Amino acid sequence: MADQRTIIVTGCSSGIGAYCARALKSDGWRVFATVRKFDDLASLQADGIEAFRMDYANPQSIADFMDEVTAASGGKIDALFNNGAYGQPGAVEDIRTEVLREQFETNVFGWHELTRRIIPLMRKQGHGRIVQCSSILGIVPYRYRGAYTASKFAVEGLSVTLRMELEGSGIHVSLIEPGPITSRFTANALAKINENIDVGNSVHAADYRRQLARLDGSGAPNRHKLGPDAVYAVLKHALNSRRPKPHYPVTTPAKQGMMLKRLLPADLFYRLMRWVD
Repeated sequence: MADQRTIIVTGCSSGIGAYCARALKSDGWRVFATVRKFDDLASLQADGIEAFRMDYANPQSIADFMDEVTAASGGKIDALFNNGAYGQPGAVEDIRTEVLREQFETNVFGWHELTRRIIPLMRKQGHGRIVQCSSILGIVPYRYRGAYTASKFAVEGLSVTLRMELEGSGIHVSLIEPGPITSRFTANALAKINENIDVGNSVHAADYRRQLARLDGSGAPNRHKLGPDAVYAVLKHALNSRRPKPHYPVTTPAKQGMMLKRLLPADLFYRLMRWVD
């Protein structure tokens, strides 16, 4: 259909991305979905979604993907939902610089590269929506999530600045800031802590063991965790509203964290966050 709206959704192998890609297609969008592994293409394609392999950490992969999508869409991209990311747990003092750099390559620099390639297309057509799936950890800090928190703080800063710079262009930028959402995110984080953190020799070993119990599912369940449909509810508003909001917190912990940061003195707020587990 000539008037069918087109959207790029990244990180669609599972969780938020997989759910939103399918929900958007059901709502009439033409969806270009990306995954990092070839093995994850088939399930999306089976549902009629145009799926591509793209790795945020590889600029050539982003360039190749954009060439394919531009050709397939005739250069018409109505929206971008940057979602693909991972979390590297670990105390700041235990995270090697190269590990921090890898976190930023995927969560920040890759997003920036893809976004910069799409903005000229949106400027040419005179409209567009850019929605960034950030995190409540892009607004409030959390112990042992320094690398991920830093990457999301960077996304927040770039995105709100971009929103101001694009004012009047017809392109709107919004941030979604979820708290705990059901996905493979925690399983991937568990793999990253085992891969990159020397747990046994760290002064934080006792805290790590508690964190690991929660990540592997043997700890107490998070009663505030919501499904990816909660993210899709606000994504729809960001894509369809005449005046999309700059920020969309999702889940009770995210909304509480934003409120407390606004209301409490900084020292009290950070001491309070010290005991959040």
